[in-house]
Amino acid sequence: QVHLAESGGGSVQAGGSLRLSCTGSRYTVRFYNYGWFRQAPGKEREFVAGIRWNDGTTHYAETVKGRFTISRDGATNTAYLQMDNLKSEDTAVYFCASGPISTMSIATARAYSYWGQGTQVTVSS
Repeated sequence: QVHLAESGGGSVQAGGSLRLSCTGSRYTVRFYNYGWFRQAPGKEREFVAGIRWNDGTTHYAETVKGRFTISRDGATNTAYLQMDNLKSEDTAVYFCASGPISTMSIATARAYSYWGQGTQVTVSS
């Protein structure tokens, strides 16, 4: 599948910030939607944030509203997830995802076709 390059994961104390990046490796994903999901050990993958590439509309999980911001850069085919005021419950492996433009909700994993390898985010209290 299309390769998505992720960076920015790491460890931070509660209240701190991290910025995740996700860059598409080929032109064919340049105008795809982007999303971020996370999965903690023993738990199901959950939606975090998504952005539609065509009009820039965004959607956030209730648990991260006001703290996380998803954005895009068309010139570099990159999506970002700015995470502020991190909490211990944000600890998880974060996955970048992309998918073709469609009418499907960007808050569901079914809207995405390609996935990154995952990057660990650890928040200590």
